Amino acid sequence: MQQLADLYAANPFWIWMGFAAVLLAAEAGTGSGWLLWPAACAAAVGLLSLAGITGAPVQIGLFAALTLVTTLVSKRFVKRIDGEGGDINDQTARLIGKVGRAAAPFVDGHGRVFVDGSEWVADLEEGRELANGTKVAVTGVNGPRLVVRPA
Repeated sequence: MQQLADLYAANPFWIWMGFAAVLLAAEAGTGSGWLLWPAACAAAVGLLSLAGITGAPVQIGLFAALTLVTTLVSKRFVKRIDGEGGDINDQTARLIGKVGRAAAPFVDGHGRVFVDGSEWVADLEEGRELANGTKVAVTGVNGPRLVVRPA
């Protein structure tokens, strides 16, 4: 145990940077977002150890306090990507609310629309027919098909 204490006393900067690297690697492996702040705090404590903040109890206490503060503050200011928007890889869901044009006439409520640079198979919300070139708004998604209404 004394050897560990001596190692820490001789190299606190590298111990904290190594700990930060391990936390960052674990964060990269899981993608949870929970280990990013402790990794940054470990790196900050490592830098502060170079500035002269000494003593394991002080550094550990500083690490704990910084981790709590940064984690709580990040919950308030960092917006989650997967919140209301759902899956960021779902192309069709991202089209809801966009406006496009009918790429072909709609017959029996089915047709094709040109929205956001691509042509999509679509169904009309109401109505059975729609002329080619009519402006439409995407109101929903039904599998790979867009649900549209005249805009």
